[in-house]
Amino acid sequence: MARIDLQLDPPYREAFAGVLSFSSFSETEQTIKQLENLCRKYRVASDKKGMEYCRQVAALGRRRAELISRNKRVSLPKRLQKQEIAVWFKIWLETPALFDDWLVMRKNTEEFRKLLEFEDIRGKKTGDRYASGSKNP
Repeated sequence: MARIDLQLDPPYREAFAGVLSFSSFSETEQTIKQLENLCRKYRVASDKKGMEYCRQVAALGRRRAELISRNKRVSLPKRLQKQEIAVWFKIWLETPALFDDWLVMRKNTEEFRKLLEFEDIRGKKTGDRYASGSKNP
């Protein structure tokens, strides 16, 4: 799979180091929370470049998740998980103010609970719920 990376200006590299991680639903949720916090910080400071980097990192997460979801060499449960994660990034990018409420509702659906079962089963089989995610944008 081709590697997709962002080139961040030096003052932002440290702030975004290790933020992008989507190996599991919980890591994805944490990533989006961190991006929201950074975006809020940059908005208060009227830092448009910082705000744009938040969006770029989320878009990168979405693209990577979509790539994995289409890779036939990846197990079906993992592809379904990444497809769901790509939707999370999409919702946050399009309607960040609604994301938290949307996620609460999404987590209460039967469809999501089935996806979560696949993640839990995979974690028990491998002993590592957090394999195959990226930590660097």
